[in-house]
Amino acid sequence: MSHLEQEGKIKVGISCGDINGVGLEVIMKTFLDNRMHQVCTPVIYASNKMVSAQRKALNMTEFQYQTVKNSNEVILRKTNVINCWEEEVAIEFGMSTPNGGKYALKSLQAAVADLKDKKIDVLVTAPINKQNIQSDEFKFAGHTEYLAEEFGAPEHLMFLVSDNLKVAVVSGHIPVKEVAATLTIEKIIQKIKMINKSLKRDFGMDKPKIAVLGLNPHAGDQGLIGKEESDIIIPAIKKCFDEKMFIYGPYAADGFFGSGTYKKFDAVLAMYHDQGLVPFKTVSFGNGVNFTAGLPIVRTSPDHGTAYDIAGKGTASEDSFREAIYMAIDIMKHREEFDEINAKPLAFSKQQADR
Repeated sequence: MSHLEQEGKIKVGISCGDINGVGLEVIMKTFLDNRMHQVCTPVIYASNKMVSAQRKALNMTEFQYQTVKNSNEVILRKTNVINCWEEEVAIEFGMSTPNGGKYALKSLQAAVADLKDKKIDVLVTAPINKQNIQSDEFKFAGHTEYLAEEFGAPEHLMFLVSDNLKVAVVSGHIPVKEVAATLTIEKIIQKIKMINKSLKRDFGMDKPKIAVLGLNPHAGDQGLIGKEESDIIIPAIKKCFDEKMFIYGPYAADGFFGSGTYKKFDAVLAMYHDQGLVPFKTVSFGNGVNFTAGLPIVRTSPDHGTAYDIAGKGTASEDSFREAIYMAIDIMKHREEFDEINAKPLAFSKQQADR
């Protein structure tokens, strides 16, 4: 069997996101290119009626797909659509509606169920609206927290990744006024260790170099502008460095990104959401991918949201979504290789012990 044939068998589960956003548009645009079917077999969780309606509304009649009843009937190297609902649902492009959240959740729940049953290999999520998806079944700040709960992974990490920059954050979707209070030496150590492990296992790096940002302007300016650096961040960095990790900092965020110092590192740990995501999206928007590290499964998503302002206009770029597909597959392969290599000494030791 050829390498391409093997790759085409990788089943990528895809949740459709908010039906009134650009999710299905970027999904369809990605798989208009039939060469993608040499890379993977896409399994879209939505409904054939919804896909057909969006295809017509966006004038994308050349997009072809197969409707299958469930994941057991998936046709390799074709675009598959699994019906997560049968009813017709009105599309209201650019609008935040209860249906936008309701059917995004139906899609996500079906994809997660198949991922748990190993009927798909990886999950790529199209953007949701974090407000309209809230319900008795979804009381989370976003995909990351929901998936962490579903897969029993309380220690997880939002990792924004592109070819030239990888950024993680200590505190995710919380108000800025609460950031400082959530920082502890233990929490920063934990995040550094998760980044280090992910760079090795998920990205195939042997000795990754990680930069840590300060919290305050000028990284606290030796205590003049804040004590978090001296009391929390520096002790965490020293502890990890003493454990033979290549950790450096804390760096003042403005100069660190402005001078291009980030290019010398494999990843950056920011203290809070916008400190990391603003420079990441400035440098990598359109090609970046959101990856949830620390989960037992592989999940990626594009680095943009529902993009209501352009939904239904046919102008959304599929670049980030396509990169999310590629990255999910690459991470899956890196994990398999890493686990196989690191399992060999154990297997050898057991054989020796049995003699």
